[in-house]
Amino acid sequence: MPESLTLHPPEGGHGRQADASAATPLRLTEIFLSLQGETSRAGLPTVFVRLSGCPLRCRWCDTPYSFQGGETVPLATLLTRVAEYGVSTVCVTGGEPLAQKNCLPLLTALCDAGYSVSLETSGALDVGKVDPRVSRIVDIKPPGSGEAARNRWENIAHLTPRDEIKFVLANRADYDWACEVIRVRNLVRVCPVLLSPVQGELPPAQLAEWILADRLPVRMQVQLHKILWGNTPGT
Repeated sequence: MPESLTLHPPEGGHGRQADASAATPLRLTEIFLSLQGETSRAGLPTVFVRLSGCPLRCRWCDTPYSFQGGETVPLATLLTRVAEYGVSTVCVTGGEPLAQKNCLPLLTALCDAGYSVSLETSGALDVGKVDPRVSRIVDIKPPGSGEAARNRWENIAHLTPRDEIKFVLANRADYDWACEVIRVRNLVRVCPVLLSPVQGELPPAQLAEWILADRLPVRMQVQLHKILWGNTPGT
């Protein structure tokens, strides 16, 4: 268990630690314990920290409730709330978590506390300043998302084998586009590549057949949490 699970902000909100925490607020949509539904960590009990706000509007986004609102939480308070779950794996997600500048110190603080940390990001913002101990799950948006023009291709140069690239696909055109990107940019030599079907648009078995027919060296994934609990916030 991370050593910082016993740490708490000073009484009364005074002192240097409280001052630093107050200067590092985050807008939080929700925090909850669930099974990780995607990536190579699928199935692991994980604390999800969902930050508010996103500059993108992907056509099939399943968390539009995170675009606005949320509560303002000091960094130290958020760390305490994570620790209360007693789980060593944490995923920071959104929205687009990197849209908040204080996401970076949050990620570093979680790593310093001993957690195994992953970051789910749209791929539209710079991942180069993310703590190198974090596993970065970086989307590449296909044309069907409506946000393909927002892909930040420079991010690929920052990725290492501990990171992962994810394509969420709605149809054959998206799949063919993803195959070309994977080939031209030689992504399988960068880090693991994940392909996911858009729920309700691309049957998972169809995507599986395409991958097998092309002998594509990628990992297909479906969203385990949706299979278990449906598209429900906090699961």
